[in-house]
Amino acid sequence: MQTDIDPRSLIGRRAFDRDGTRIGTVDEVYLDDATGTPEWAALRTGLFTRDAFVPLGPSELDGDKLRVPYEKALIKDAPDFGVGRHLSPEQELQLYHHYGMDVPRSGAEPAPSGDFGELADDD
Repeated sequence: MQTDIDPRSLIGRRAFDRDGTRIGTVDEVYLDDATGTPEWAALRTGLFTRDAFVPLGPSELDGDKLRVPYEKALIKDAPDFGVGRHLSPEQELQLYHHYGMDVPRSGAEPAPSGDFGELADDD
């Protein structure tokens, strides 16, 4: 995904799966604590449903749409962690495994707090 995009500009975009089926709307964006780049998005999948986390790295912006390269069923089955707070390292690992993605390796060790995935401010 384009890394120089303002993460706040993703909020409210419609998201579609790899087959072009609408998944929902971007509700929140989570940033990598080390780099500040958008890493995960929480998608509101319906009026009475929960948010589903999707990885932004393999996703693409197409005009005003976010295209996620996974099937809707897999996205809707993603672990539910709630929104509005940091993702723990364990939660991120669960998401990477759920989507069959390689866990990124960095030279730095995680901060002692273990917090990942800072929530983008709405300022």
